[in-house]
Amino acid sequence: MADIIIVGAGPAGLSAAIYARRAGMDTVLYEAEMYGGQIVNTPEVENYPAIAKISGFDFAQDLYNQAVNLGAVLEFDKVTSVTKTETGFEVALESGKTDTCKAVILAVGASNRHLGIAREDELLGKGISYCATCDGSFYKGKTVAVNGGGNTAVEDAIYLAGIVDKVYLIHRRNEFRAEDVLVEAAKKLPNLEIVTPYTIGTLLGDPKLSGVEVISKEDGSKKTIDVDGLFVAIGQEPKTADFKDLVTLQGGYIEAGENCKTNVEGIFAAGDARVKKVRQLTTACADGAVAALAAIDYIKLGV
Repeated sequence: MADIIIVGAGPAGLSAAIYARRAGMDTVLYEAEMYGGQIVNTPEVENYPAIAKISGFDFAQDLYNQAVNLGAVLEFDKVTSVTKTETGFEVALESGKTDTCKAVILAVGASNRHLGIAREDELLGKGISYCATCDGSFYKGKTVAVNGGGNTAVEDAIYLAGIVDKVYLIHRRNEFRAEDVLVEAAKKLPNLEIVTPYTIGTLLGDPKLSGVEVISKEDGSKKTIDVDGLFVAIGQEPKTADFKDLVTLQGGYIEAGENCKTNVEGIFAAGDARVKKVRQLTTACADGAVAALAAIDYIKLGV
């Protein structure tokens, strides 16, 4: 029986493993895909404290090496269910195997919703981004577009307007889902132009993005907008479906406070799958540390 099983080996999961192993906990991580999570797709990270610049892949590799060198075990297998038992928890795996532990940390992460149009993946990191606060500084003095109609999209547009020369906020409806106060604030910015009701039909430019072709939802007419960058802000999808009957969810995200404790004793949540306002690399790593320390206290002290 392991002390702690961590579901997911992104920044939150790997950070949790580092703290757990430093405390002497027998720690196993299960990862369904590739360790590192979404950050591996980020060409440059420039907002992590004390590291001026590093690629997302190198950051994830360093985290992985640190956790493994401390003795954490990483298994590539998908956790399909977690069941509470008299002695702890039983974890069922897609391979058909099972494992047991005293505490569980759910660090399953979330994936960005994509536009679902041609060349989107090809242009990731070459003009397309899903995180304005991560990549906005790369577009200082340039022209960008934000696609989306919720709070995140409007907040991203406002944030970028303070960095770039021009921002286009593209939304498929005339009305925004975002709070009125945010929409009104966006409308007051002289370098922010709202483009509604339009969808993005074609991504232009090779090898980097140079513009987008948008399609009117009213009459189907098309027009081209020249941009250096496109920030897609149409939501995220937390990877929590397998745990919906295990812990309390809110909009698909795991309900857990800043102590990372869920409604089930012995189960903790860390990273982008947790209900929270800010989802950044720093907050994911911080969650991992908090969740691991909370799990350690649960195992040793029963609290």
